[in-house]
Amino acid sequence: MAGRSAVGFLLVAALLGFLQTAASFQVKDSEGKLCLSANFSMRFTVEFVTKSSKKQNASFILPTEASVMNVSSCGNKLKPEEILVVGFGKGHSLNMTFEKKETSRYVASALVFKFNLNDSLLFPNSTGGELTEEMERTDIQADLNTKYMCHSNKSITAEKVSVFLSNVAIEAYVTNGTLSKKETICSEDKGPTISPVITTQLPTHIPSTTVVTTTSVPPSLKPEVGHYSVNGSSGMCLLASMGLQLNLTYSAPNKTVLSKVLNIPPNAVSSGKCDNSTVTLNLSSGSTNISLHFAQNSSTEKYFLHGIRITADLPSEATEKNISVANNSLSALKATIGKSYKCVAEEIIQVSNKAALNIYNVQVQAFKISGFKFGAVEECQLDENNMLIPIVVGAALAGLVLIVLIAYLIGRKRSHAGYQTI
Repeated sequence: MAGRSAVGFLLVAALLGFLQTAASFQVKDSEGKLCLSANFSMRFTVEFVTKSSKKQNASFILPTEASVMNVSSCGNKLKPEEILVVGFGKGHSLNMTFEKKETSRYVASALVFKFNLNDSLLFPNSTGGELTEEMERTDIQADLNTKYMCHSNKSITAEKVSVFLSNVAIEAYVTNGTLSKKETICSEDKGPTISPVITTQLPTHIPSTTVVTTTSVPPSLKPEVGHYSVNGSSGMCLLASMGLQLNLTYSAPNKTVLSKVLNIPPNAVSSGKCDNSTVTLNLSSGSTNISLHFAQNSSTEKYFLHGIRITADLPSEATEKNISVANNSLSALKATIGKSYKCVAEEIIQVSNKAALNIYNVQVQAFKISGFKFGAVEECQLDENNMLIPIVVGAALAGLVLIVLIAYLIGRKRSHAGYQTI
């Protein structure tokens, strides 16, 4: 029996190891003492240009053989930032910079991704070169001497890179080389609360001469889903169903940096415009205006959200009266012409370092729409990953039960074989 128990334990451990896809990284100081520990899973979608001048997307995960590079560093008095640099593949890397805010918290103040486009395995037929993308604003933050935990999936979209982050366990500024048993749980794992609009003090990546005050607040309530359409001379050119949320960052006179989370009501005034190659959806609610610009690529038969413009009034404590930002280099919500893009998970699209648009439960279709209804669905990668996890877990558990049952039957047969008839 002891032998069978040991075998069962090893089988369970092996299966759990199979299910654990997060990569682990550690940064130590010159004395070998741990200062930063990070576990996470990461999937990339990178846009690049082929030799035929076509734009193409490459999707891949952070491999398990990714490793910490020597340029990683622990903080010191002269340079208090802690930096984790992970290298993988043929010259690819990600850089996470952590900073202390005040005396009680640390934040991931920047993410920098570098991709070697000469890697033909990931970027086939690419024109080559290097792609560098920096995301200055993240919501990874935790109290000192605690571990930041977030099992939920996060989607961060920049100009040419989309990142899906999950199974995160990070602790920066580790005390005495020993990881804390306390945890700071991310808002996504906690679920929504009752407040639809929150103004709070949040950390952000700003010049070192500015003082940032941080206050822990509950996450805002997810926005209600609105339904929108745009019609042109040739009929309907856009059909959309989605919940929208703005996250605006601004400065106060005392040099603190504040953040306002604002839900767009589902009854926002909508208008739009249809052209042969572009479709625009305009949404207005009070002084807040959002314009979403969709484009199509006839050579790849794809449409996508390529531009966002946001204008909004800021609270009275802001040094500026309003905010006006735009980003016309996006490649989000991409799907095949004639089909609809759908994503239940939250998607975060970074418009600038002052504004981000959070999209929930989105289903959208631009250009070719038949019968005033959505076409066949193309699901986002994030939803596909969410569906894959329970399937893998279920299959692994079923396999474990089968293996244990076989081991039991074999053991029972052997025990009976040990007796002889007198």
